[in-house]
Amino acid sequence: MDSQQRLDAHVRAIIHHHFSPETGTPYWLRFAETCGWNPLTDIQRFADLERFGPFDKQRIKTAPHEDWTPRGLVDHPPHVFETGGTTGMPTQRLSWEDHLIDYRSYATSLPDSHFSPGGAWLIVGPTGPRRLRLTMEYLANQRGCLAYHVDLDPRWVRRCIANGDVDGAKAYQQHVIDQAVTLLKHRTVDAIFTTPRLLEAIGEAIDLTQTSVRAVLCGGTSMPPQTIRFLVEEILEEQILFIPVYGNTLMGLATAEPVGPHNGWEVVYHAPQPRAVLRVLGPDGRVVPYGSRGRVQLTTLTREFFMPNLLERDEATRRPPTETFPWDGVGDVRPWTDPNQTVIEGVY
Repeated sequence: MDSQQRLDAHVRAIIHHHFSPETGTPYWLRFAETCGWNPLTDIQRFADLERFGPFDKQRIKTAPHEDWTPRGLVDHPPHVFETGGTTGMPTQRLSWEDHLIDYRSYATSLPDSHFSPGGAWLIVGPTGPRRLRLTMEYLANQRGCLAYHVDLDPRWVRRCIANGDVDGAKAYQQHVIDQAVTLLKHRTVDAIFTTPRLLEAIGEAIDLTQTSVRAVLCGGTSMPPQTIRFLVEEILEEQILFIPVYGNTLMGLATAEPVGPHNGWEVVYHAPQPRAVLRVLGPDGRVVPYGSRGRVQLTTLTREFFMPNLLERDEATRRPPTETFPWDGVGDVRPWTDPNQTVIEGVY
């Protein structure tokens, strides 16, 4: 069975779970009553999900959590995770075991040569309601490592920038950097997670090659090739392993192909298919050819959460499958350019 056949079989199983009266999700059960067609019989492969049309994220923001709780999980209290980095009502997703499945899967991609057991990680990023804190702490704990945290509130930074308070944003960033540098000076840290901008600032404040750090996980929406090359060659001096990270509450964690001169320093990610699928669409709503750019579309397919055809706030280049990942990848992910909005990346 090839990857497309496995994906189609997975789609049928997830549709059966969310649209069956015994196990279904209230939101989708009501949808089935009014849509004029039968998801249980009409959805047989991934391509059939087009029948649902574009998914409106406002449904998750405005509907009560009970609407998104599959019937078999009603008596089990969930985690509530939020997407980070924006103001206003957040997008919240319930999770019972999904996040742990994501973490276990992603953990296998980290090489033991640089993420050795029994050490310590430094996590400089959002905590609170975001999944990130649990993600990185779980990955550390899986290797018998402890995790130090420096909290980050990207919403506050973006608000400062939006209000023209550049000095306030810089002061907050420096506050975060000072905490990270203090820990690096006084603790033995083997691995770091942070954002591209903070990694650059930390690397300017302390020579990371003279510390115990052996690997860096770096997550941020926009990491163009020139940024990656600068971080690897100038900040890490090609002595510390650099692994880009791309993920969010609705998708989970995507895995990056090895990055370097061989691919022009472009970061290419592959979603955790079949649990999540990323496509790159053109203005006509169709998948673009390989090598072309378009807007990223996410479909999430788990027994806890079904979300078809969400247009993300990202754009990317469509990249072909590989031997390791026999499905499409997304390259050079950046914030989607909306002519009606100003993009503020803040500390990312």
